[in-house]
Amino acid sequence: MGRLTQRVNNRVRIIGGAYRGRLLYFPDLPGLRPTPDRVRETLFNWLGQRLDELVCLDVFAGSGALGFEAASRGAARVVMLEQERRAHEALLKNARTLAASGIEVLRRDARSYLARPGEAYDLIFLDPPFASDLLQSTLSLAATRLAPDGRIYAESPAPLAPPGMIVLRQGRAGQSHFCLLEIA
Repeated sequence: MGRLTQRVNNRVRIIGGAYRGRLLYFPDLPGLRPTPDRVRETLFNWLGQRLDELVCLDVFAGSGALGFEAASRGAARVVMLEQERRAHEALLKNARTLAASGIEVLRRDARSYLARPGEAYDLIFLDPPFASDLLQSTLSLAATRLAPDGRIYAESPAPLAPPGMIVLRQGRAGQSHFCLLEIA
């Protein structure tokens, strides 16, 4: 019975686009909390539902809810970073199950990846474990990897007002505060 309960609790449904209704399974890990359906719905309403031809980076991919949702909604390319081995393996398995093209799953440390020069992204998702200090330490690094007119989506346990950035939209769901940012 416990095994079935764990499997039911450790899944999230893609809510829109080509993979709408498909389930993603992920391991039970401390700090891993998928972005809820209601928050993802709000975010993609803010973004206009379709992400055609955008290049996206899901920095703390975890369950993959944000990255797979972006791919489902037409993103040309989605790079998912996940350092934890079991979560990384689940992301790879979900990508294979969906037969999703344009998704690259990397087992990398977020700070070191963002600190290196490299590809610019139209949309960066930052949703680290709330018990960590990773959001503050990666937000400014992520800003250096934005394409012109690029945006950052961030989730945190408290409202954000980062220096040098404009909060375009913000909301709250339970204990999560979320916002859409751009460089000032």
